[in-house]
Amino acid sequence: MHEMAIAGSLVELIEEEGRIRGFSRVRTIRVRFGVLGHVEPEALMFCFDAVSRGTRAEGAQLALDMVAGEGWCPECRQAVAVEERYALCPLCGLSHVQLTAGEELRLTELEVM
Repeated sequence: MHEMAIAGSLVELIEEEGRIRGFSRVRTIRVRFGVLGHVEPEALMFCFDAVSRGTRAEGAQLALDMVAGEGWCPECRQAVAVEERYALCPLCGLSHVQLTAGEELRLTELEVM
């Protein structure tokens, strides 16, 4: 389950930022993730609750913003919706679409106290 590793990395990042910036608690953590990254939101929240105990992030709300898959078809020369990696273009059925969105995993906002 890579959600545990992701949750652990989030907590490490928050702890480091807390030491650098001098905050003691986090109220909200906003994470943007792509549907093609295979992150299960419920599993990530469960893992985050477990690994954040005793840290600045304990009790914080984990807000998850999902990003749809999108790509660029070099044949059609337009953006297309993508539901899986290495997909053929849903319009022309030819080229492998170059992904432009849907794989990201980014901490975008911290509300601290």
